[in-house]
Amino acid sequence: GLLQTDSIPEVGEDAAATVSMSEVLSEEEQDELRKELAKVEEEIQTLSQVLAAKEKHLAEIKRKLGINSLQELKQNITKSWQDVTSTTAYKKTSETLSQAGQKASAAFSSVGSVITKKFEDVKNSSTFKSFEEKVESLKSKVGGSKPAGGDFGEVLNSAANASATEPPAEPTQEEAH
Repeated sequence: GLLQTDSIPEVGEDAAATVSMSEVLSEEEQDELRKELAKVEEEIQTLSQVLAAKEKHLAEIKRKLGINSLQELKQNITKSWQDVTSTTAYKKTSETLSQAGQKASAAFSSVGSVITKKFEDVKNSSTFKSFEEKVESLKSKVGGSKPAGGDFGEVLNSAANASATEPPAEPTQEEAH
């Protein structure tokens, strides 16, 4: 008594629930439901046949128009992409990513400025100036009579050129053998 319920079974419930329900229905109600069941099954059968005929007709029309599966797939993808890009979520995400890209670009730009400033600071430091003077001194010793001065790049280039034009050293006895 307490465990029985008067609920209507949902689609997909097991047969045990349906059997307990049939005990509540009268013979007349069961006959009426059986007739309705047969009628609904017949309608489903008819609709399935109509659908199959419509699909066949559709395929014939597409064949005559030269529409193939690849073209349909392409159109479906294009339509789906348009649907996605028109959604609010896509627009918000796109906007957010755009802003993030702009912020990242600004951050990289400021990092570049900081690095440039640091190089300028190093170039202006007393240690670098001392090193530059030593390189210029080396240049004047290696390069000869050119006046000292110029920027650091010129000094390095002239020192490299001077050492490249020196005659090769005579091979030692060990290298000759």
